[in-house]
Amino acid sequence: MKDNVAEEHLYLAFSHQYRDSIFPLHTSISLFLLSYCDCKLFKVFLVPTGEDVGDQCVTKNLAGDLEVHLISRCQLPVVVQSCSLPAVVVKDDKFCRAGLSVVLRHIIQKTFKADPSKKDVLELLGFKKTCLKACAEVSQWTRLCEISIPLAVERFLTASPEHCQAIPPDILLFERKLGEPVRVHNDDKIRRQKLQQQKAGAKAAVPVLGEEAAEELKPGAVHEHPPSSLELSVAFSKLLAQEAPDAINREAPHIRRTKTSDLPLLDHVFAEGLYFTVADLVLLPCIHQFLVSSRKQGKNLVNLPLISSWYRRVQEVPGVKKAAGKCNMELLQLPELMSAPKEQLQDSTSIPDELEEDNEDSHFIGGPRPTMTKLMENGIEAKFSPHPCPNWTLDWTSLPSAVSPGEGKMSRDRALRKQQQLNNLVAAVTKLAKPGDVIVDFCSGGGHVGIVLAYMMPSCQVVLIENKELSLIRAKDRSDELGLNNIWFIQANLDYFNGTFNIGVALHACGVATDMVIEHCLRARAAFVISPCCYGFIQNTVKFKYPRSHQFNEILSYKEHMILCRFADQTAVQLPPERRLIGKQCMGLVDLDRAWAAEEHNYSVQVISMEPESCSPKNNMFVGIPS
Repeated sequence: MKDNVAEEHLYLAFSHQYRDSIFPLHTSISLFLLSYCDCKLFKVFLVPTGEDVGDQCVTKNLAGDLEVHLISRCQLPVVVQSCSLPAVVVKDDKFCRAGLSVVLRHIIQKTFKADPSKKDVLELLGFKKTCLKACAEVSQWTRLCEISIPLAVERFLTASPEHCQAIPPDILLFERKLGEPVRVHNDDKIRRQKLQQQKAGAKAAVPVLGEEAAEELKPGAVHEHPPSSLELSVAFSKLLAQEAPDAINREAPHIRRTKTSDLPLLDHVFAEGLYFTVADLVLLPCIHQFLVSSRKQGKNLVNLPLISSWYRRVQEVPGVKKAAGKCNMELLQLPELMSAPKEQLQDSTSIPDELEEDNEDSHFIGGPRPTMTKLMENGIEAKFSPHPCPNWTLDWTSLPSAVSPGEGKMSRDRALRKQQQLNNLVAAVTKLAKPGDVIVDFCSGGGHVGIVLAYMMPSCQVVLIENKELSLIRAKDRSDELGLNNIWFIQANLDYFNGTFNIGVALHACGVATDMVIEHCLRARAAFVISPCCYGFIQNTVKFKYPRSHQFNEILSYKEHMILCRFADQTAVQLPPERRLIGKQCMGLVDLDRAWAAEEHNYSVQVISMEPESCSPKNNMFVGIPS
């Protein structure tokens, strides 16, 4: 795909305008990032969520120096209509990126690709370019930044005065996270430098600022709090593309001999730790609106000293004030706050249980036999339905090479096993599908399932949904080679797909992803064909609690269910046969719980073993049909 040539359209929701922001906050965040990156590579559209929005809403200069167009929901490309906004699509193409984190990461990558000199923009993606890459369902941090805090601030701003007295729990959670020790990939080295600085009683050297940065940070501007710690020195050295001063790079022998456990911990400088990332740019418009509203209501921010310091510090980052100016965001100049007394802090910063991380012990001792025996005593054992068509197979030799998984980068043996897995799923979908059906391949990866289905069923529309960009681009390239015109590609977390469909498919959906796919299918009243994977990654999340079914819940505790999940991963071919058999039984029990949970929603569900079973250690398959 030639992203640098094709025009891309960015679609942002518009509900209303309040002070210096466009709502929902996801839209203000997206526009703020475009201004910060000085990116004009996208044609930007606002999509009103109501009926009576006129052109005047766009004339208030809240979009900075960007040209913004209005478009109604029904005018959106069809693939975008299936997604939550923000969304980006190549003009006249079928490849869509949806959801705040995915869209922001794409803006950053496209900006750097167009101008490789903007290395500071690429650095927003953090170490190994993973900032906000994990989906919100499995990453509490992504969920806090992408969903929880924007929604909490929007509710705070729209609540009646008597209902917005307390600080939102998600804001308190961010305050607490800013007080946690920082972990970075090279923290041992920096912590030794901090120890040496403490021993010497010296202050960290302030980095020599570049000309542009010095202009923004000089006292005549608004730089009231110069960096005064090692952490600040390291953070701003990286921001200004400078090496840390030599004085703190040399370690004394007694510092090198100090045990890691005896080294001082590092303090937060920015949202994720030491370094400025896209997470800071996501949170700034949200926290700004919260602080402005709190100040107007006369609230005391004494319980948010770390957020206040972070808010001031982010303003010192080169480019932030300029971007804020473009978006007419009048940043506040907050005084330095002292923390409230500890007792008062505890009273006013209590965080509801649902926002606390699940600290239940996940290290289990003992095997699964007591749990399996407990279920057996209650009449529950793993059971598998007969395979409806065990010998069905595609004629792979007659298919174009781009249809076969062997076209990807895998060995001949692995390609054969992948073909066998696909035989099972395609056979089941073929029995369910009818012309005109929409089939969604969730967690599609490189498109092994979706491309076969689109090629074999030209009368059906196939949608591939995958969070990993490179995998989806490979699938798009294979589709283009085949000339398929009944296929769409959506790079998004599952929660950002809200289209209607008839059949949901997933091959080896990892851990909780299997339950997310089942939930999507139940909500759409769609049939599903799913092969689970990575049972050991199953755990309670904000949306999913285990066991899933009423029957299992009456018998097993969460911990007992997790024992089954951990041992369900013990099916690798190199393990002893008896251990693999127990692993297979645990897989069957975990999936029986899922099947019964779906049947509580008026579905008929079968758990089947794929044929041949040697096609994968994870060879279970659900077939669910709404009653």
